[in-house]
Parts: sequence; C-alpha cells; structure tokens
Amino acid sequence: MTAQRALVTPDLAASQRRILAVLVAAQILSGAGLAAGITVGALLAQDMLGGTGLAGVPSALFTIGSAAAAVSVGRISQRFGRRPGLALGYGTGALGSVGVVAAAVADNVVLLLISLFVYGAGTATNLQARYAGADLAAPAHRGRAVSTVLVATTVGAVVGPNLVTVMGDFAEGLGIPALAGPFILAAIAYAAAGAVLWVMLRPDPLLLARAAADTADHAAGPDIEPSSARTWNPSVVLGTTVMVVTQLVMVGVMTMTPIHMQHHGHGTGAAGLVIAIHVAAMYLPSPLSGRLADRFGPRVVAAAAAVTMLAAGVTAAAAPVHSVPALAVALALLGLGWNFGLISGTAIITDAVPLATRARTQGTVDLTIAIAGAGGGLSSGVMVAATSYGWLALLGAAISLLIVPALALHARRV
Repeated sequence: MTAQRALVTPDLAASQRRILAVLVAAQILSGAGLAAGITVGALLAQDMLGGTGLAGVPSALFTIGSAAAAVSVGRISQRFGRRPGLALGYGTGALGSVGVVAAAVADNVVLLLISLFVYGAGTATNLQARYAGADLAAPAHRGRAVSTVLVATTVGAVVGPNLVTVMGDFAEGLGIPALAGPFILAAIAYAAAGAVLWVMLRPDPLLLARAAADTADHAAGPDIEPSSARTWNPSVVLGTTVMVVTQLVMVGVMTMTPIHMQHHGHGTGAAGLVIAIHVAAMYLPSPLSGRLADRFGPRVVAAAAAVTMLAAGVTAAAAPVHSVPALAVALALLGLGWNFGLISGTAIITDAVPLATRARTQGTVDLTIAIAGAGGGLSSGVMVAATSYGWLALLGAAISLLIVPALALHARRV
C-alpha cells in the first residue's frame, strides 16, 4: 500500500495544480457575470415593476433559480463529474442573461422574471466551483484550496460593477435600455467560463478523487469517520447554518444598498463602486480566510464571521446617507463576514461528507443556502419600504449572532 501511495500522490498533486489553474481562469470570467445582477438587478426591476417594495424581487428570483440549479449541478456532478455539471450551469446562466436583455428591450415583465430565475444558475455554479477545488486537496489544505477558487472570482467581480456605465452606454448604442447593459457582459462571461471548463477541466477532480480513493486506500483525501456517515450529521448542520445565516444577511443588506443610494442622490457609478468594493471583500480575503481555517480550525473562522457581520450591520445603519465611503466600509465588512462564513462552512461540510455522496450533499446544502438568500432578497425591499435601510441593517446584525449558539451547540454534541 505504501508503494501505491508513493505512485499516486505526485500524480494527484500535479492534477490538483492543473485543476486549480483551470478553475481560476473560469472564475475570473464568471465573476463579471455574477456581479451584473448584484449591481443593476434591483434598479432594473424598480424601473420595470415600479416601487421600492418590489426591488428585492430580482435578488429573490435569481437566488431561487440558484437554489434549483445548485441541486441540479450537484446531482449531475455526482453522476458524471464536476466538468459537465459546472459547464452546464454556466451555460444556463448565460441563457438567462440573454433573456434579461430581451425582456428589457421588449419591456416584458414576465420574461424578465423567468430570465432572472434562469440567470441564477450562474450564481449557483460560481459557488459550486469551490467544491471542485477541494475534491483532491488534503484535509489540512482544504481551506486554502477553496480560497484559491474563490479569490479568482474577485477579478471579474470587481471589474464588472465598474463597467456598469460603459456597458450601459454600449447597450444604448444598440437601442437596448442602459440597465440591461451589464447583462450583455454577463452572457458573454458565463458562456466563456462554461467553455473553459468543458474543454480544459481534465481530469475531472471528483472522478479522479474517487478513483484515487478506490485504488490507494483513500490516499487522496481520508474519508470521514463512520459515525458521521449520515448526510445531515451535526457537522453538516453546523456548516450549513453558518453559510445560511451569512447568506441571508449579506443578500438582504446588499440588495437594498443601490436602492438606498439612489434614493439619496447617488448615481449608478457610485453604487457600482460600493458594490465593487463589497464583492472584492467577498472574495479577495479568501487566501487569508483559508489559511486561518487550516491553522485554527473552521469553527474559529465561523465565529469571526458572526462578529464581522455584526459590525457590518451596525456600520451600515450608522452611515450618513450622503457618505459613499461610510457605505463602502459597511459593505466591505459585509462581504468579509460572508467570506469567513463561506470558507469555514465549506471546510466543515467537505470534511464531514464522504466522496460517495459528496457532490449530491453539497448541492443540497447550497439549495438551503440559496433559499435563505432568496428570503433575504425578497424581504429586504418590503422591510425597507415599511421601515428604513438602517433598520434592515440592524436586523441583519442581530441575525448574524445566531452563529454563536450554533457553534456552542455543536461543541456540546461532538
């Protein structure tokens, strides 16, 4: 068995480096598509649907679409591998982006709602890619592997919102409403990301991890303890709870920030800058988060997520309405807290689920996360219409503290 491991391990290490390089390239492209809906989705809906109370509908729709896609991508990946699952997910996201542009041109609200739902597949796939980065990683390096994939999203996700004005001018030149312009970029970005994965993600990380486990006594990544073989064991519940809470709070506050800024005289350029900073904070700190999770354990990073989200909510509530820098700080903290939650939750779940059911379970977990995000997006507009943006931010701060008792309960049970 020792001889087998000596032969297998170098090949796995080389494959992991290649797989991470391909995933990084795809994530850079898909990041631009991901940022389009975040930046102008609520503004486009406000124009077409009318009223702030409905501004959270786009976020809710593409988050619900993300939930449906998460299950589909997970099941396809479980059966056929990561490559077809991820490529199909990005292709579907590109199709939804084209539909949003068509809906804006035709001023067709029904088509807009359907297309936003389909567009959510790109968001789900962008997040599912992090699991592909961890398939071949050793347990001690899983946090860093996940962070490598996530940080690559930063490039496109930061550039995308800053192209809002440029893409708006480009769209108007084609006779398309300006707010639909970023979705043209999203269609191109998602299609390119899917093509990169379909052509270059070879060998398939999940299939190779299974083969290595079968032939080398799980040398590629030790499986979990038999006692935790149940899908919803305490560790999976904890990881899911951490990601659900951070997703709910992040989506709710983020969705209404461009609307809040518009109502106080800020243009789309300023909103795009704040969202770009927010998205950068969601992904750029990933290497740090991954190293912290590997060194101190993901539960410590999960606790940091709760504290950071609390600070974000308080800062957003206290920010002067005309201060772009103050809102940028609040949204940066919001993104950082989400990053801590995603890295730690992903590491906890990957450690707790065997290869035999890994992709399917991960898809189900992401379904739960997406539903939470949909709830945050849908309720955020209603709450701001009934109260204010400040109260929404404070509620988010309070909800983020639910992570603390979840950690305490898990420590008692395990």
